[in-house]
Amino acid sequence: MAPYEALYGRRCKTPICWYEEGERRLVGLELVQVTVDKIKLVKQRIKAAQDRMKSYEDAHRREIEFEVGDKVFLRTSPWKGVYRSDPSHIVQPSEVQLREDLTYEEQPVKILDTKEKVLRNKTVQLVKVLWRNHSTEEATWEPLEAMREKYPHLFVDSGKNFKEEIL
Repeated sequence: MAPYEALYGRRCKTPICWYEEGERRLVGLELVQVTVDKIKLVKQRIKAAQDRMKSYEDAHRREIEFEVGDKVFLRTSPWKGVYRSDPSHIVQPSEVQLREDLTYEEQPVKILDTKEKVLRNKTVQLVKVLWRNHSTEEATWEPLEAMREKYPHLFVDSGKNFKEEIL
């Protein structure tokens, strides 16, 4: 017994089996034509429902204009935002050196800060790293020992404590 039949007590009527018990069964091209007609009917009803929902939404839509800094946005619905172009918003891309396999390695520029992260049973020392081609807002916290191993040139020891050098 099929799961649908066990749950609902009757056979599942898929588009291929849309017939009542006892009716003659469709065969060949007749079955295909009936199925195609039913699918067209379903598509028409879905389209009508979508058009009806769109007309309801359009009736309640209103334009809202607001400014964020020097950018002006025109908002017509929660899903559509229209941006008004301004030549001052054009960002020039910086050049990045790619390898033959089209990858690149991030290079640290400088250490901005340090902190200790206390976990359940150990303490991890972290450094805030400024990366090339990124702003200070995009600086990341990395483990101190891993950075010291991989980029020793960032940790120039001049006899002072590392934390004192940064500050």
